[in-house]
Amino acid sequence: MDNLIQNIQGIPLNHYLIFCSVIFAIGVIGVLIRRNVIIIMMSIELMLNSVNLLLAAFSAYRGDASGQVFVFFIMALAAAEVAVGLAIVIMVYRNTKSVDIESLSKLRW
Repeated sequence: MDNLIQNIQGIPLNHYLIFCSVIFAIGVIGVLIRRNVIIIMMSIELMLNSVNLLLAAFSAYRGDASGQVFVFFIMALAAAEVAVGLAIVIMVYRNTKSVDIESLSKLRW
């Protein structure tokens, strides 16, 4: 465990901040620009993973395990999001034969 912390602490924290910010920004752009539901869900997963990496980096630098506990809860949230999101995508595809966001307006009464 100490070897892992030393390897993580060998990289400056600013590098983690910049890398996670870029990954998070790519995820936000994917959510805002794309119309495909599957790609939007992948972008949300990308944003969650960037936050997980940053929490793990802060946890290793501080030597505190509370950041890793938050990572576990975020991973559980991401798994639930995938399960519910895929069920919604399957339902939308069965009704509209498309996974485009615009096809969701056809599901109104």
